[in-house]
Amino acid sequence: MTPYTPALRAACASVVILGAILGTGASAQGAYDPTEKSIGELEADLAAGRTTSVGLVEAYSHRIEMLNPKLRAVIVVNPRAMEEARTADTARAAHRVQGPLAGVPILIKDNIESADPMPTTAGSLALEHNMPGRDAPIVARLRAAGAIILGKTNLSEWANFRSSHSISGWSAVGGQARNPYALDRSPCGSSAGSGAATAASLAAAAIGTETDGSVTCPSAVAGLVGLKPTVGLVSRTHIVPISHTQDTAGPMARNVRDAALLLSAIAGSDSADPATAEADAHKVDYVAALDPHALRGVRIGVMRFAAGFHPRTAAAFEQALATLRAAGATLVEIEKAPDVGPLREYEQTILKTELKVDLAAYLATTSPEEVPTRTLADLIAFNRGHADRELLLFGQELFEESEATKGLDDPGYLRARSEAHRMAGPDGIDAMLAANNVSALVGPTLGPSWLIDPVLGDRSVGGGAGAPPAIAGYPHLTVPMGLVDGLPVGLSIIGPSWSEARLLAYGYAYEQASHARQAPSYREHAAPADAKESAGWVAAGEVLR
Repeated sequence: MTPYTPALRAACASVVILGAILGTGASAQGAYDPTEKSIGELEADLAAGRTTSVGLVEAYSHRIEMLNPKLRAVIVVNPRAMEEARTADTARAAHRVQGPLAGVPILIKDNIESADPMPTTAGSLALEHNMPGRDAPIVARLRAAGAIILGKTNLSEWANFRSSHSISGWSAVGGQARNPYALDRSPCGSSAGSGAATAASLAAAAIGTETDGSVTCPSAVAGLVGLKPTVGLVSRTHIVPISHTQDTAGPMARNVRDAALLLSAIAGSDSADPATAEADAHKVDYVAALDPHALRGVRIGVMRFAAGFHPRTAAAFEQALATLRAAGATLVEIEKAPDVGPLREYEQTILKTELKVDLAAYLATTSPEEVPTRTLADLIAFNRGHADRELLLFGQELFEESEATKGLDDPGYLRARSEAHRMAGPDGIDAMLAANNVSALVGPTLGPSWLIDPVLGDRSVGGGAGAPPAIAGYPHLTVPMGLVDGLPVGLSIIGPSWSEARLLAYGYAYEQASHARQAPSYREHAAPADAKESAGWVAAGEVLR
């Protein structure tokens, strides 16, 4: 796969049938198979000589070649990935000191800059030539840990903040990303490609970004572990923004240990991002903090008000609660949600106001020759001028409403920011933790994935409690909770600021007790997990044979 070109864009506009993938001889005889392998397993195989970093890049690239025409999860493969792999293999052969991610291919969302010859598009044609030639600090940290940047993942265009009627996982650059558990189902947004690619083992893991739900939602519906960190633990420099109040990058992986490894790599202070001033003081070795017995004697608050919206998801949640109890947790029922009043309206004021300012600030750092659009007003005009490709499925009313905002000194914005933080944080999550004397809160992340619908847009079954931690800037971990009719659902674990190590430890203990994750089966349509004769069902192992 080559860097983004008009030909690639044309290819991304169509979806091939599953049969085109079957019978293609997708796995070379005797080639290394990285499917479902953890970073720890990959590192062990590298150390033992069972594979090389070159072999990993080849294997993942082959999986991308075979599966990406269906999944639309990866926008571009890094032309330098093989060179980086050779360098990693040379260092390993010379017994030079290796980082914790040495020679392991990782994907990054295509709103995160890297110095490689790959554009950073945020899914928009307006940025299709955006080649800043610089690493975002989190990418530099990944490289310092030894990771190979394998490529960039598709996303909901502009991180799903262009229209309230958008389709998760669609971008003009990447086309429609799809859920590997059922190809007619949404991968959720906006880190849709990062979720689908990681679930399908197109890389060892991926980095996503979240403003509200965009790490946790695609992780939950793709059977992944996803962590939205405390805002300020991870740098946002050189990441296409929505909101400096709520934006953060976070890890998306197939198990908790891998997520902890990635967080340990990317967390830390950045002088260019004032929000991260305390990050170095709070970051720890998140892998060392993992403990299979972490739930013993711990009081956990059950957000009953965030459940019950979907019967089969509720049944999965009850099973998760039973697992938590068996692992030693004391569960405390929280029946009623705090009164959040106009919290969502306040959030919209914050995001719209900050988008206009923050996006202009980002565009000012790009090359005018590569990115002629310099303001949100320019982007609105660009979309109108390219409506046949940009506005063919949904509009840009959120852009237009953001353009009408009055700036960061507007009293309405300042009140919204103050009140939203109070309602979601001190009077919300903090109050629930304190009143119930619990260490963390749990609830279903959301229901199973919904049908991709270009007419009506996203139609989730609802539920969950992801908005308060997103608005408060608090950490939110989701871990696999099992399958509902063959579709993954996730368990959310939420805590106060800087509690990532605790949440990951709880998630790890739950994961080790539940073993709830199941690999994707690449069905054409959702079906009960045991209905192997359902139309369109194909075993995961058959997809690449």
